[in-house]
Amino acid sequence: MPRKLLGFIFMMGRGHQGVLVLLSVVLFAVGILPLEVQRRIINGATQGSSFNAILALVFGYLALVMTEGGVKLVLNIYRGWIGEVAIRWLRTAVLDVRERHLEELTTLAEGVEMSIVLAEAEPVGGFVGTSISEPILQAGVLLAVGSYMMYLQPFLALAVAAVFVPQALLVPILQSLINQRVKTKITVMRHLSEEMVDHTSSPKAPQHQAARVQRLFLTNMSIYKLKYSLNFLMNLMFQFGYAGIFALGGYYVATGKTEIGTVVAFIAGLNKVSGPWDALVDWYRDLRVTQVKYELIRDASATNSTE
Repeated sequence: MPRKLLGFIFMMGRGHQGVLVLLSVVLFAVGILPLEVQRRIINGATQGSSFNAILALVFGYLALVMTEGGVKLVLNIYRGWIGEVAIRWLRTAVLDVRERHLEELTTLAEGVEMSIVLAEAEPVGGFVGTSISEPILQAGVLLAVGSYMMYLQPFLALAVAAVFVPQALLVPILQSLINQRVKTKITVMRHLSEEMVDHTSSPKAPQHQAARVQRLFLTNMSIYKLKYSLNFLMNLMFQFGYAGIFALGGYYVATGKTEIGTVVAFIAGLNKVSGPWDALVDWYRDLRVTQVKYELIRDASATNSTE
């Protein structure tokens, strides 16, 4: 196995990753257009445009949304296929090592292999499909929508951008704490598997297994607390962003400095970037966790193959 996770990702297919990147670029390039069409529909309705003109914009909006949804469907299915190919490769590789070294296989190695094949391979292989295309897609959407907001109303856009600063500081800190617990969780699960396949275990084995199950429970609860606390703070920051748009946007409309359609576009824009931002944060979480899991699988495979 390659030493780094990135090497494994490219080993599973550079060409496939290139196609995913291309689809991601198309998707975020198309994704900015519906916001402008929404703004024109609102302004047309409030400024006396003809019904036929508004109807044409509505059909244009629907065509853009359908195009965006179709590209996203293809992208997600393609990602899933690449991820499943990587999962299959990991499981096959571990089983091949097992067959070649079956005579000298220890109880520890057998338990670790069971854990890898049944549980650990899936999240690592699944990450391969989204490893490169996901950050390009989501960062592209953020950049495109952010640039559009800056074009419409720079000061309002800066107020919205302030929403992301606290989150960008909190995410790496909390994720490092989660990673420590993930590593502990995998280690405990391997010991649990080892004891399950050990037919010469001591009389105290049930108590040891019960203690491991309890430790898994406590570790998972600790991960949940960190994960959902971060989600709570992120959602709170986005609500502050909406409040800022309502206050500052309302002031600009009341003083004649902007149109109502611009404020609506900002509300839709913040709603549109909240999803990509959450997805980018999730991708960063998955990256850090998958790096830990991949290194554990790589080290276990190297150890088992030399025994």
